[in-house]
Amino acid sequence: MTASALTSEFLDALGARTCIRVEFYDPTGSRYGFPTFPFRLAPDFLATRRQLRAEGLCPGGYDPVAQILWRHRKQRRVAYLYRRDLARPKRTASPAQLAVIERMLTARRTCGTCGVVRDYYIPRRTGTCLSCETGGRS
Repeated sequence: MTASALTSEFLDALGARTCIRVEFYDPTGSRYGFPTFPFRLAPDFLATRRQLRAEGLCPGGYDPVAQILWRHRKQRRVAYLYRRDLARPKRTASPAQLAVIERMLTARRTCGTCGVVRDYYIPRRTGTCLSCETGGRS
């Protein structure tokens, strides 16, 4: 991945034409210490974890190579970017793992007092269903 691959012709031309520096555009990493792009203006060969997950991929153990910075409600937000070409297919759970998960979720819906499996998760604070709670709904 070269520095020229990280530059944006649009943002470079905008800066040259108007002499206005885009706040979160730093493809070389000289200002933020990490290649940085504004919201929605990252190169196509980079993706966030969420974008990789939507494509059925995961970062594959590799560290992020760039970041996206933006402001939201007076806070600076960051999203790390990973290379798509290094991403691997995400792991899938085995049938035994899926069976264990199903049993765990059923246990969360089973009332500790009456033993009925409800269609909602039992509150951990009480450990009983809403019908069995003291003063609960009937």
